Amino acid sequence: MNRTELVKEIFSKKSFLSVGLDTDINKIPKFLLDFEDPIFEFNKRIIDATHDLCVAYKINIAFYECLGSKGWESLQKTLNYIPDNLFTIADAKRGDIGNTSAMYAQTFFQTYSFDSITINPYMGVDSVMPFLEFPGKWAILLALTSNKGSRDFQHIQENNEKLYELVVRKSFDWGNEDNIMFVTGATQPQELGGIRKLAPRSFFLVPGVGAQGGDLDAVVKAGRNEEVGLLVNSSRGIIYASADESFDKAARKEAQKLTDQMGEYF
Repeated sequence: MNRTELVKEIFSKKSFLSVGLDTDINKIPKFLLDFEDPIFEFNKRIIDATHDLCVAYKINIAFYECLGSKGWESLQKTLNYIPDNLFTIADAKRGDIGNTSAMYAQTFFQTYSFDSITINPYMGVDSVMPFLEFPGKWAILLALTSNKGSRDFQHIQENNEKLYELVVRKSFDWGNEDNIMFVTGATQPQELGGIRKLAPRSFFLVPGVGAQGGDLDAVVKAGRNEEVGLLVNSSRGIIYASADESFDKAARKEAQKLTDQMGEYF
């Protein structure tokens, strides 16, 4: 999905919600365990309940690959079930030397046909460039994450520039606003505003709203641009809103709360 298509979907729905499918076999409603593929059955019902409200689905690869070949099968079925007009994110956080990154890019852009993948840019240019060689695909670089440990390294400062700011600035030597996005955590809205100044036209994938305590209004005020430029992700707050048989209805209710808020910014 290219930039024009993504922006059109956002303005059509008046939503910039990404639903995170961090589907944990130990947390889904117990009755689903009777199905042949409990993970896919859970995801299918979540997608049915939310696809008209969101613009993206972020699939956390760890929850699938830990299940071996069956998990990868559930992943493929889930990806196939997501409507074509929605943006798909492989939350895989890959990043390795060039030839290995090339194989990761082939995995997630050809074998599984995701629109984008999250990447750890710590190893530099040769770990990122292979992902930028696929037209219409996106590399989402970790810039400033929402976890507590983000301050261990991302805030290290040298020559009046923090490490996460260097990541953003340097990445424009490799790609542009049409193939690079940045992960910018909702729990640090003041810093998010600074990143927006460095990348005025870029899209940000923003985790941390909901269960992690991030505030949507603060995120929008700090990060919105003319095309919105935000994909605000909620995972646990939506998909685990209920553990009973009507979990999908509860998930829709939580997604609706967020999209109702988002609608106020259009």
